Amino acid sequence: MASVCWPYFDPEYENLSIRINPPRVSVDNSSCHDCTLVKVDSVNKPGILLEVVQILSDLDLIITKAYISSDGGWFMDVFHVTDQQGKKITDGKTIDHIEKALGPKGHIKDGTKTWPGKQVGVLCVGDHTAIELIGRDRPGLLSEISAVLANLRFNVVAAEVWTHNSRIACVLYVNDDATSRAVNDPTRLSIMEEQLKNILRGCEDDEKVARTSFSMGFTHVDRRLHQMFFADRDYEGGEGTTEVDYPPSFKPKITVELCEDKGYSVVSVQSKDRAKLMFDIVCTLTDMQYVVFHATISSDGPYASQEYYIRHMDGCILDTEGEKERVIKCLEAAIQRRVSEGVSLELCAKDKVGLLSEVTRILRENGLSVTRAGVTTIGEQAVNVFYVRDASGNPVDMKTIESLRKEIGHTTMLNVKKVPGKSKAPEANTGWAKTSFFFGNLFERFLA
Repeated sequence: MASVCWPYFDPEYENLSIRINPPRVSVDNSSCHDCTLVKVDSVNKPGILLEVVQILSDLDLIITKAYISSDGGWFMDVFHVTDQQGKKITDGKTIDHIEKALGPKGHIKDGTKTWPGKQVGVLCVGDHTAIELIGRDRPGLLSEISAVLANLRFNVVAAEVWTHNSRIACVLYVNDDATSRAVNDPTRLSIMEEQLKNILRGCEDDEKVARTSFSMGFTHVDRRLHQMFFADRDYEGGEGTTEVDYPPSFKPKITVELCEDKGYSVVSVQSKDRAKLMFDIVCTLTDMQYVVFHATISSDGPYASQEYYIRHMDGCILDTEGEKERVIKCLEAAIQRRVSEGVSLELCAKDKVGLLSEVTRILRENGLSVTRAGVTTIGEQAVNVFYVRDASGNPVDMKTIESLRKEIGHTTMLNVKKVPGKSKAPEANTGWAKTSFFFGNLFERFLA
């Protein structure tokens, strides 16, 4: 289906409409006894639902229910949210941030320009250089990438790494060790780019081995990772792919049907509930050029039910079996990319050049394979979160964890956030992992 843009709107007219009818945001703690209601009324515009869900997700809020309606010129939605502990949102700073971010002056500017075929992306963001990589995953690859950066005196101050369908995608924010600023020297950047290409390329010449992308402009890091995987067509799998064998309860059930009365396609998702599930689904539908007109989201215990009434941006429904199947595959991939079954390790240490390289080397030497990772740096403190399995993809033996704790314990605080299913861990600590970090405020600081 051809890609058709939204009808043209005069920017001045659109700005006038927003000034006359500015977004109205309310955070209500009195209407519901067990959650906070976030209500947003606004002039409708492309991508507004994703903007709202992105802001709530960046605050690590859990969306337990939501009602969306944006058919016509007005956007109205209600979100039932809690914090990570299942309690109401009572912190004044968080409430103030929600009201400001979703209010008249909080609109997100999110433009991207892609250079297809460029294998390593390098972009300066504030005082940091952003590097985007995607390629075929293998044990120890993250360790090799971080070793190259350490040898070239690049300090990794933030990073997000995902793996899916034997592919790895990562966005790393680095600066120069000596100046703590973005690296602008074209010679150094060229050397780094070539060395990273060689690592991603490995010993194979298959075009799928190291096809990566380059982004111009600032895009939310989680959305960018989804875009990179989508462009890489990870949802198709492929020869040599070893997909994780998720238990039946982990696999989402997705259907696409026709609502003849209203002329919508209805996408229904039944899935194990987890943090940022709605963001991943809305992000994928948006980047596939579909518009959500109505939606209902609810969670019952550990499971979530989400229903979206959509059309393509040109107003067409999903009228072919091939298109429906593609949407189902892409949503399944988007949901499973963030799934991290295994042990979650949180390591805290004083930041230094080569810290990520050192930690990932130790993980590799202990036979651990990283399935997902996040790195943040606040002041002089670095927090690295790794979701790991053994090199064969099996759960990690706790003896390995104890050995790891002894090896790095003298310099690094190690917290095991999640343990293998055989141990007597609480029910909440098994199954789908919830990240204990978020990037919203961190990247805002980069852009300041």
